Amino acid sequence: MTANATTLVVQSAEPLDDARLSRLVELTAAHAIERPEPTQARLAGASTGARAIVAELCHDWSWDAGWLPSDMRFADLGLVVSDMDSTLITIECIDEIADMQGLKAQVAAITERSMRGELDFSASLVERVALLAGLDAAALEQVYAERVRLTPGAERLVAACRQHGVKFMLVSGGFTYFTDRLQQHLGLDYSFANQLEVRDGKLTGRVQGRIVDADAKRELLIETRERLGLRADQVLAVGDGANDLKMLTEAGIGVAFHAKPVVRAQADATINAGGLDGILRLFR
Repeated sequence: MTANATTLVVQSAEPLDDARLSRLVELTAAHAIERPEPTQARLAGASTGARAIVAELCHDWSWDAGWLPSDMRFADLGLVVSDMDSTLITIECIDEIADMQGLKAQVAAITERSMRGELDFSASLVERVALLAGLDAAALEQVYAERVRLTPGAERLVAACRQHGVKFMLVSGGFTYFTDRLQQHLGLDYSFANQLEVRDGKLTGRVQGRIVDADAKRELLIETRERLGLRADQVLAVGDGANDLKMLTEAGIGVAFHAKPVVRAQADATINAGGLDGILRLFR
């Protein structure tokens, strides 16, 4: 988080409850409340010391929340970095691929533990991909065509980036088969993910090259930021799992999107109820 991020923005689909707002003022020692509309409040001078507590309260209340510089506009950003699975799209692709092998429950359980930070991401990915060995590669197209769906608000967020000249980078611990197609479909500027190895039309159960894990996501963010000549506070990153934490903390603004508790506790902003376009409403 940037040093001048002193305004707590909270919002919901329903009018905000005054008693709950008072609780947040008490926790953050905010010195003023601005109510631009009944569903949003901006708490000026809010301390980030109780960020984890505020994040959990807002999660319980189905409120979105974010600490931002007081006068920051979305157009002040230069780069948005997004995770793919359960962030830009509604599914975990590897779980749906595994469903083609009759192994969805087994793989999904590993995925869930990995996203909670209970398992090493790279090791768990190797374990899950190995279970896909022998699957016809045509199953990837079936998953993309039948099961991949954009998260509500995704297209509006991408459109806002395009309107304001903000670059959009998709970086995923998933697979290039899906990120490449999403990049083309949405007109994204950059995409990075893992390459599944295919031989004779079948998945081998291996990933080619370096795994895109938490460290790789952070490094890709830094490389792209530096190539674009941006400051850290001009970068927003959004994700849901533990493997997103390093890129979220590297960004000027890290957004936890319908995220695991470990991510909500450390993010600068949390989207708990709405779609990805909820990010836009956090800004003036």
